[in-house]
Amino acid sequence: MASDSDAAQTKVVTRFAPSPTGFLHIGGARTALFNWLFARHHGGKALLRIEDTDRKRSTQDAIDKIIEGLDWLGLDYDDAPVFQSDRTERHAEVAQQLLDAGHAYKCYATPEELEAMRAEQRANKLPMRYDGRWRDRDPSEAPQGAPFTIRLKTPQEGETVIDDAVQGRVTVRNEEIDDYILLRADGTPTYMLAVVVDDHDMGVTHIIRGDDHLNNAFRQLPIIKAMDWPEPIYAHIPLIHGTDGAKLSKRHGAVGVDAYRIEEGVLPEALFNYLLRLGWGHGDREEISRAEAIELFDLKGVGKSASRFDMKKLQNLNGHYIREADDARLAALVAERIGPDADEQLLTEAMPVLKPRARSLDDLAEGAGFLFATRPLAMTEKAAGLLDDQARRYLAEVSAALAAENDWTIEALEATTKALAERLELGLGKLAQPMRAALTGTTTSPGIFDVLVLLGREEALARIDAQATPAGSENQ
Repeated sequence: MASDSDAAQTKVVTRFAPSPTGFLHIGGARTALFNWLFARHHGGKALLRIEDTDRKRSTQDAIDKIIEGLDWLGLDYDDAPVFQSDRTERHAEVAQQLLDAGHAYKCYATPEELEAMRAEQRANKLPMRYDGRWRDRDPSEAPQGAPFTIRLKTPQEGETVIDDAVQGRVTVRNEEIDDYILLRADGTPTYMLAVVVDDHDMGVTHIIRGDDHLNNAFRQLPIIKAMDWPEPIYAHIPLIHGTDGAKLSKRHGAVGVDAYRIEEGVLPEALFNYLLRLGWGHGDREEISRAEAIELFDLKGVGKSASRFDMKKLQNLNGHYIREADDARLAALVAERIGPDADEQLLTEAMPVLKPRARSLDDLAEGAGFLFATRPLAMTEKAAGLLDDQARRYLAEVSAALAAENDWTIEALEATTKALAERLELGLGKLAQPMRAALTGTTTSPGIFDVLVLLGREEALARIDAQATPAGSENQ
């Protein structure tokens, strides 16, 4: 089995090769991360290839979103992206070389003939494989000018063995691999050919990808051997499943990186850390920085079984990174969610009291909402329930006591409010709860004295007065 020590003997080159037919999937992002970390750990090169040969489904928007998602995660690449669609001439050139060397042949089977072949295989419950009907025939037997594909002449006897760096030794009988198409009748290359040629030309030494591509490795190796090219080291990592054990899909919730960035309010370092730990481990470590990840990452730590995506674990990890993050940076991110009324300076000042309970940027935005609310404040049902007649009379007392306070600091405001509670023979909560409702319109907020300071003297007193019942007015 290939090991990480093998990587030390050669200049490591990895590649991430997404198809731009949609968003950057969480599974793809983890594959990109593992490739990037392996290259960075070994001082090698990490490359990006956009596999856009499916021109009908590939879009510029998808390309932009993939690159944007990779940038957001902090995965930088050592060369400009390679676009597979720019290399079709090179792919066709290799197909011709294989043909000239007798490793490939022209197949003149018509679509109708191939469909009849498949129908017969289905009826007889046989494996659905090309039957090699043109493998040993002379092209002169075909009608003049008839269209043809170029098929690889795969080995028919023996077996192929791959010492996978994650899966271990895997063996497939060569008879199970049919003579697949390299070049279509219109001259365009198939995925199997293009991938092998591009990996070789880009100097890729380690192919780290999902284990759903393991079968492809056995189909691609015959091309590599026929061309007498160096064989890469394969590492096929298990797929990501949902909490129910099924392959991760939209029914499990968000599966695109941009959804976690935009809709879920996840920080890039949190998703980076979570994806790192999703199928790879280093002891019991949960929180691993980018620098530590580069230092520690190896393929031996990748498990053989599928990992399960747990949104609660990601949210908890995101909460950790929110608490660690720079306040001004968080303020800028939260201001984008609040809108044009947001004051970044005020948000920055509020972050130390907003961060402790937040697990997403949305939590921060929601928690900061009271700062930018306008009077009369909208009240939640629970908040309105706190403001009965007695509570409103208490608020009038609070307003008078706070208005007489010249030192508008947390310490002074707390001392004044506690003194008022003692004078009224009340627990502090009897004052703090209606104060919170009056000041924020909710029953949850940062500490009430933090709220007073953040709102400022004038606005805080105005909000309290708006809900207070002046002493004696109940008798009028």
